[in-house]
Amino acid sequence: MRLISWNVNGLRACLTKGFGDYFDRINADAFCLQETKMQPGQADFSPEGYEQYFNSAEKKGYSGTAIYTRMQPVSVRYGIGVEEHDHEGRVITLEFEKFYLVTVYTPNSQRELTRLSYRMAWEDAFADYLCELDREKPVVVCGDMNVAREAIDLKNPKSNERNAGYTIEERDKMKALLSRGFVDTFRLLHPDEKDRYSWWSYMMKSRERNIGWRIDYFLVSQRIAPNVKIADIHDQVLGSDHCPVILELEGME
Repeated sequence: MRLISWNVNGLRACLTKGFGDYFDRINADAFCLQETKMQPGQADFSPEGYEQYFNSAEKKGYSGTAIYTRMQPVSVRYGIGVEEHDHEGRVITLEFEKFYLVTVYTPNSQRELTRLSYRMAWEDAFADYLCELDREKPVVVCGDMNVAREAIDLKNPKSNERNAGYTIEERDKMKALLSRGFVDTFRLLHPDEKDRYSWWSYMMKSRERNIGWRIDYFLVSQRIAPNVKIADIHDQVLGSDHCPVILELEGME
C-alpha cells in the first residue's frame, strides 16, 4: 500500500506546476494534501478511479486539506470534533478496515509566535483525538505538522530556537505525541540521515542551497511499525515550497 502526503501550498497553483504528472506517476493508493487553499469544485482535477474528500476552511483561500483515495473508506470524519479547532479545514480522517488514515495541516505559530498559545491547545486536542482513534484500530497520520522535531531536522537549529516550528514548546508537543504510542516513520528507517528536508523558504535560494526543514511526516501507531517498508522524502519533486513524503506499508490492505 502506497500513501503520499504533500502540502501543495494551493492546489490550483500546484496543478500548473506538474502536480498531475506526479500524481499519475506515483500511483498512490491514497494521496493526502494540505494547504489546498480552495473550496471543493474550484480545481479541475478528478483522477479516474479515485474518490475525493475535501475539508475547506471557512475563510476562503486559506488552509484546507484533501484526500484522494482508490480504497473505499468505511467512514469519513472532518475535523476533530472540537468546535474551537474545526473552522480551518485542518483534518480529514478516513476509516478503513484495518486502520485509520488521518491527514493534518497543523496550525503555524506565526511570526513573533502570536499563535503559539493556540497551537499548544490544538496540539493537546489533536493528540487526544489520535489516541482515541488508536484505541479502536491502528492510525496512520500524515501531513504538514509544522515542527522540526530535532536538530537534525533543520539546517540551522541554533538560530531558529525561538522561531515558529522549532520552539521548545512545539518540539515537546511532538515528543509527547510520540510517547503516547506513535512512530516517526522516516526516522524509523533513516535514523541518522542528515540534510533531508521537506520544506524550504522561497527566499535566499533556500531550496537550491538545501537550507530546509523536515516538517512533513508520516506517523504510525507503534504496533504497525513493523509493517513500514518505505518511508522517504521526494525532495526532487517541485511545485510547492514543500515536497511530497511517501509511506509504503505491507499487510494493511
